[in-house]
Amino acid sequence: MGGGIKGWPEDERPREKLMKQGAETLTEAELLALIIRTGNPATKQSAVDIGRSMLQEFGSLRTLAGATMAEVCRVKGTGPAKAAAIKASLEIASRLNTDRLTNGERFTSPEQVYQHYHYSLRDRRKEYFLALLLDGKNRILKEVRISEGSLNQSIVHPREVFSPAVRESAAAIILVHNHPSGDPAPSREDREITRRLKDAGELMGVKVLDHIIIGDGAFVSFSAQGLL
Repeated sequence: MGGGIKGWPEDERPREKLMKQGAETLTEAELLALIIRTGNPATKQSAVDIGRSMLQEFGSLRTLAGATMAEVCRVKGTGPAKAAAIKASLEIASRLNTDRLTNGERFTSPEQVYQHYHYSLRDRRKEYFLALLLDGKNRILKEVRISEGSLNQSIVHPREVFSPAVRESAAAIILVHNHPSGDPAPSREDREITRRLKDAGELMGVKVLDHIIIGDGAFVSFSAQGLL
């Protein structure tokens, strides 16, 4: 349905529909329309039309969430302002599913680490490598992002991992990274990097407790697999 939403029957307008029937009754295109707010007169698209175009382009909200700003802007009728609003809203949704870590918390199992990170990492198109710094009682001191991009030994160097651990007087660390492919099976490079970091940690008196790889709906714990 093209044209401006203001010309639609009231019961079909996304905002009025939400107010009368609740947000859960809106389609994904209608929810996107409320974020986009306005259509594009130049392309004669309503906000709902643009929302539909986004879903047709990316297939799902989840895929849209992982798209770059440039990719979202390429959707017909979408400019930087609309793309930024969409990205910001989907980032808020992602953060709602990931409780912020607080100092003194304790992870007691690999499953707990996975549950905390899988929403924020599973759809990333690049690999993110994190180190959780722990005190002598395995309580969290700090989360540190070590690298972003393709995982390799030049990026994930022991110096980058253990410098913040030394600054924070950490007694141990847990390593976490994602596989954009969705398959958490450790690669040869994953194993080699983990071995190097474990050896470096032993020299520095900072124990590597685990390395957890996050996939799509699955994870691998080096500790649980006997790989540490």
